[in-house]
Amino acid sequence: MGTFTARFATAEERGNWDSLVTANPNGGNLLQSAAFAEVKSHHGWKPLFLVFESAGYTTYNLVLEKKVPLLGSLWYLIKGPDVAAPEDVPAVLDACKSFIRESKLAVFAVKIEPDIEDDDGVRTLFRRAGLVKAFNLQPNDHTAILDTTPEPNQLLRNLHSRGRNAVRRAEREGVTVQQMEPTDENFRTMYRLMAHIEDRSAARLRSFEYYRRFWTNFVSAGQGRLYFVHEDGEPSVGAFVINYGRKGTYKDGGSKPGRSQYGDSHLLQWRAINDLKAEHNIVEYDFCGTPPSDQLKDKSHQHHGLGLFKTSFTKTVTDFVGCYDQVLSPMKYRAWQKLGERITRQVYWRRTNQPFY
Repeated sequence: MGTFTARFATAEERGNWDSLVTANPNGGNLLQSAAFAEVKSHHGWKPLFLVFESAGYTTYNLVLEKKVPLLGSLWYLIKGPDVAAPEDVPAVLDACKSFIRESKLAVFAVKIEPDIEDDDGVRTLFRRAGLVKAFNLQPNDHTAILDTTPEPNQLLRNLHSRGRNAVRRAEREGVTVQQMEPTDENFRTMYRLMAHIEDRSAARLRSFEYYRRFWTNFVSAGQGRLYFVHEDGEPSVGAFVINYGRKGTYKDGGSKPGRSQYGDSHLLQWRAINDLKAEHNIVEYDFCGTPPSDQLKDKSHQHHGLGLFKTSFTKTVTDFVGCYDQVLSPMKYRAWQKLGERITRQVYWRRTNQPFY
């Protein structure tokens, strides 16, 4: 474990933010991107661009800041810090704490969310560093990730037999997948399709304006694309996928129930994977959300159906550590835990009809 220092990014670094983030030890994450930072700036968060430096490497991380009445500011290192080893997390947070104090910033807690696989050793490491486990926020804290490095024929053979057979049958039966233009009409169609997902009703979706800005930003950055499958002349399956660095992600999806085309969703994903592999040389594809690995067979889990679909491509489910809090002001953090967070989230929802995070 080395020693780190922390600072805000320079104007030049912010101008090259995505190339710097994708050069991080783990290749960055789309939720650390400039496109996503701009989205969150319209939804109650102030994006900050933080740089951690050591003798061994430098890592660039997006911080989302939100001010909380009476308590100060909460910092959220979304999907960060991106470090070379779990042992570097405490050192990075020590640097973060020193920077906050030296800069006289009124931050009472820092929420972290590194893409580090969960195990007993990591939990012990974080506990000894004084980190407090918090509830997880992102859908892919448990997720299926496909290794996309094999050539296409071998990659198809590597899929779970359920996924491979679905792709082949859809191809035989003439199902077609189209990459769609990023128009307002297509985005509205995609949003309607998303309301049909089994574990997410329309009432739980963020606003259309949120998704439109998200999709538009990533398309404009050359990092996002929309696909549809049609049935009887109407869009029946949709997906928005992202390439960020050498990682692909199935970010948003939706479909109509009661479709007759077998394997249409599988073929759409297969098309997206191969497009991103051919055009951006992705090395992995994140299906973005499953039940935890030890609950895959639990039919009562709200993500059971999605888990079945996504593990038909890869059997392996990755469990990340999720969210932990670094406490900078114990008294304020206790108030936040006891009542502050719950009240703040409720007030924000009533005021905006959108999630706090």
